[in-house]
Amino acid sequence: MQKFETLTGVAAPLPLINIDTDMIIPKQFLKTIKRTGLGTALFHEMRTNDDGTQNNEFVLNQPSYEKAQILVAGDNFGCGSSREHAPWALLGFGIRCVISTSFADIFYNNCFKNGILPIIVKQHHLDKLMDDASRGSNATMTVDLEAQEVHGSDGDKVKFDLDPHRKHCLLNGLDDIGQTLGKTDKIDTYEKNLDDSHPWH
Repeated sequence: MQKFETLTGVAAPLPLINIDTDMIIPKQFLKTIKRTGLGTALFHEMRTNDDGTQNNEFVLNQPSYEKAQILVAGDNFGCGSSREHAPWALLGFGIRCVISTSFADIFYNNCFKNGILPIIVKQHHLDKLMDDASRGSNATMTVDLEAQEVHGSDGDKVKFDLDPHRKHCLLNGLDDIGQTLGKTDKIDTYEKNLDDSHPWH
């Protein structure tokens, strides 16, 4: 998993509440079990008109935000079904960080497993960051995971809290498999002791 240390990029505003996982990645794109290639399906129903053409009004289709790496969104982001395809689609588009006042628990956990940093902030901080993100191509923010700070386009800093273990995993690029591999010595010792004490197993 790619390490997350400091991210500087364009932040896109999505001031909608209760954005569920079906909005993030509609059900017709769930047939694959590959983690790659889903970026084009991100927010498909909002990014595409009924006739299949691109909806130029949607924020991520606008030239200023088509390479956004940070998403500033409304409350309860990622609610709905527990599809891991949602963070896969965000990551496939290039989104490495989502900022909101709250996240659905399963989506929140899935973000960390895929190298995405979900940041929870107070409403007044979200309002300020949403305003910053509305400045188009000037909506550049810096997310410093080590310092646990978001630096707005005008230099203002917003601090955020994060579980130390999750922070460690993101900084070191450790998903569940990576964490397990980091305990290889202990696993080998356990298996040797098991063989010695239970040679018949």
